[in-house]
Formats: sequence, C-alpha cells, structure tokens
Amino acid sequence: MNIYLLEILSKIVRILFVSMVSLFHSFSVSTTTLDASNTVINKSLNANNRIIQHTTQVTYNSKLPSNISKVITPGVDGVVFVDELNNQKVLRGMVPEVVEQGTGDQGEYVGKLSGYGPDCAGCSKVGNVACYTREGKKHSLKYDGIYYNDYQYGQVRILSAAREKFPCGTIIQIDNGKVEPYYAVVLDSGASMVNAWKKGTVWIDLAYASSAAARAGNTSGSHVKFSVQRWGW
Repeated sequence: MNIYLLEILSKIVRILFVSMVSLFHSFSVSTTTLDASNTVINKSLNANNRIIQHTTQVTYNSKLPSNISKVITPGVDGVVFVDELNNQKVLRGMVPEVVEQGTGDQGEYVGKLSGYGPDCAGCSKVGNVACYTREGKKHSLKYDGIYYNDYQYGQVRILSAAREKFPCGTIIQIDNGKVEPYYAVVLDSGASMVNAWKKGTVWIDLAYASSAAARAGNTSGSHVKFSVQRWGW
C-alpha cells in the first residue's frame, strides 16, 4: 500500500478518536477547602500567682539590751507567676527580713532624775564632762553645749550617771511623765550617782546650760522611767 495513503488513514483515525471522547466524556475542575482553623488559640490556660514567704535572719548585738529587738531590713514576700505548663516568671523577688536581737543586760529602770549645770558646786565651771566622745574628744557644756550629735540617734541631750552601770556612750530614753519621752547620752558622771547605784538606786542628772536653767527645767522626779537603748559606744 502506498505509504502516503497510510499516513492519511492514521490521521483520520486519530481525529475520530478525539471526537468520540469529547462527545461521551466531560471534564470538570473542582476545588477543596481545607479547615486549618487554630483549635488551641481559643483555649484558656489556667495560671496563678504563687507566694514565696520571706525568711528571717537574726543577728545578735551585745550593745542592745536583751529586751530589745530591731528590724534592720523589713521582709518582703516574693511572687511567682506559674501557668498550667509550669512555666514560671518571677514578678517580685523575695527579700529576707533581718532582725537584730539584743543580748546585753536588760535596760528598763525606774529612778530619780535631776538637773545640773556647769556652774554647779564641784563642777569645772566650763562643764568639762567626764567621758570622751566617740570621736575621742573632750566636751564642754559651756562651750560645746548640752547636746551631742550621736552617730545613731542624732542630736541628744547629755546625761550624768553612774558609769559602773551606765558606761560612756549609753543611750537612754527618758520618760518623766511631764514632757514627751526623749533620748539622751551618758557623757558625764558624779559622786551622788555613783553612791546611789551602790545602794541599788538609779539616779541620773540631765545637763543644762546653768544651775538656774536646771531648776526651771521641770525635769526632776523620783519615779522616772529610764529605758536603755544602747549600752556604751
């Protein structure tokens, strides 16, 4: 058979096949939507704040009377945020409380209070006190005044007391029931106070600018409360 005739016949068969497929079959394109919604984002996680109670640290000070304790650093409870996955975040750090406890002699007494000036009988007239200051200096009631600037308590009055019991630098709170309680420091001594203590009696003298000022000071009393805040320097 002629080769050209065969090629023509093959083309006719292919055309007929394509026509038959187009007649009996149809093609369609469809799309499919996938649900990709986040099912976790709508969930609520359980979370809470956990309290970390502060600890207490105690230090001991023999300069403090045994009946006194002081909070040096206030304690602060810590707060930690914790979720259900146990993830933690510190919201506030815990701060331990620091307490200073006295181990010295107890410091509560009731006794006699009087006043004196640098011009008193037997005084040095310029009022040189018996004790050196914490800075190692002499103090004159006449030239330096009746107050002393203490490193812990600030400006305080000057006292005379029996140093065998109340050493130099002792801080005493005085309450005579007439004026507001105030702080004073032992910087002086006297024979009357020493003899009184030997008999078991507390007698303390409060310094004034003069004996006349002491008489007008309204400080005297025989049932005055003395509360030691610090023993010595």
